[in-house]
Amino acid sequence: MQALDPEILRKAQQGDRDSFAMLVESYYPRALRFAIQMLSRREDAEEAVQDAFLRVHDNLARFREDAPFDPWFFRILGNRCRTLASKRKRHHDIIDYGELPIDAAGEADPEAPDPAFTRQLHHALAALPAEQREAFLLHHVNDMDYEEMTIVTGAKGSTLRMRVKRAIDTLRVILREGAIHE
Repeated sequence: MQALDPEILRKAQQGDRDSFAMLVESYYPRALRFAIQMLSRREDAEEAVQDAFLRVHDNLARFREDAPFDPWFFRILGNRCRTLASKRKRHHDIIDYGELPIDAAGEADPEAPDPAFTRQLHHALAALPAEQREAFLLHHVNDMDYEEMTIVTGAKGSTLRMRVKRAIDTLRVILREGAIHE
């Protein structure tokens, strides 16, 4: 994971459209992966990511340059995901698992994991409680340390460690059971 160039962030804060576009381009793939795994539906994830970038744009001038950008951004995105998930739950939407994303060229990556396993993993992640899923994704997918995760979630480090541990334990059980049923 390559860090965001501070000059791009500074120019984006000053209203440079090209720099903001570069920021979006840099963060979009990670943001979408995170949101899909949080919300399980690509359409919902795209909505959450778009809303998060709009909020980032509107508030970027207030972002402190001495603060790390990743936790600030993922806090906004996590909040948008939780809000959207809550809204969907209130409306009693049925979770619908669409097609799993393939690379931009539309061809399968030969080094990508087995699609059946990927589908199992997505279902296993969706089965986790939202707080555990978020902690797991922030730590293991987005490579955040617990201090950064505390900024994103507002939870204490010890709480986040327990959420990650429980998520891993639950994922192991779910994935083992899935392997047995095949």
